[in-house]
Amino acid sequence: MEATLNFEEKDWLACCGSTKFAKEMASASPFSSLDQAVSAARDIWFNKVDVNGWLEAFAAHPQIGQSSAPAAASHAASWSKGEQSTAISTASTSILQELADWNARYRQKFGFIFLIFASGRSSGEILVELKKRYENRPIVEFEIAAQEQMKVTELRLAKLFATRTRSAATGDQTFHRFMGTMDLEDRVSIIGGHFTPTPEASSGKPSQEVPTRTRPPITTHILDVSRGSPAAGVEVLLEMWHGAQPRPSFGGRGDAGGWVYQGSSKTNTDGRSGQLTSIVDAVKPGIYRISFNTGEYNPSGFFPYVSIVFEIRESQKLEHFHVPLLVSPFSFSTYRGS
Repeated sequence: MEATLNFEEKDWLACCGSTKFAKEMASASPFSSLDQAVSAARDIWFNKVDVNGWLEAFAAHPQIGQSSAPAAASHAASWSKGEQSTAISTASTSILQELADWNARYRQKFGFIFLIFASGRSSGEILVELKKRYENRPIVEFEIAAQEQMKVTELRLAKLFATRTRSAATGDQTFHRFMGTMDLEDRVSIIGGHFTPTPEASSGKPSQEVPTRTRPPITTHILDVSRGSPAAGVEVLLEMWHGAQPRPSFGGRGDAGGWVYQGSSKTNTDGRSGQLTSIVDAVKPGIYRISFNTGEYNPSGFFPYVSIVFEIRESQKLEHFHVPLLVSPFSFSTYRGS
């Protein structure tokens, strides 16, 4: 039986930098294992911490190449230094100057510092990633930064637990098992990837346990780009194709009755939908359609509603699918988010 470990709010704050995150983690404590804490942290960060909380966490980080962020907690400052050690040790004076220049350009465009999981990455690798991500749209880059923050938080949670369990064999095993998971996750594409645990252990052998999700496999949010704010109170409908044909036809001819209701909700004040489908370990592969009642939200707009059709393949059933909508009265776009 694993002993429960309890930490203070300041410990959780050092791991993330968001006061909302720290309060929610303290409320959810104690945790019997690191894995349990990580699951809670993912749920809190992606589902309970709002935009302001994300920005607060970003601001707690030092810029790549700096020693510490303003008013950084001792643990957080020490961890940041260690996380950037490879980048700093591999940086020439010219690279550091170029990083500083690009960091300034990035902050001017997006309004927050460039955030990346820096552990083990050289200064050259980080600079390449910075330049690539600079080309992103702000809403896309904001979510990428949030995912990078979660990577850093998970690593720091492992360090936090290791300080309490270093002398215990069970604690050491948990720590090393988690670090193996982090190595696998670092290989996942940042833009298209998600933090669903891999079904394989670091040994390469299939795991006997299916990963447990902390949120539904299909989610969405809506951003009103004409107002620069989330779109609240928009009805969202999720359906799955179960027609006589294996997939819906182009143009919808003969598709009547083929779409089957999966769930619906309305977006909250952050523009995020409620639960559209059950939290299941493996989502059923197939063709899905997510529709937004944009006509009710903006009666004077061009679109009475917007529908997005996408496919989940057999090889993707353990992944997470975030299908956001960026909308204005006369345009809309989407992308595979996280």
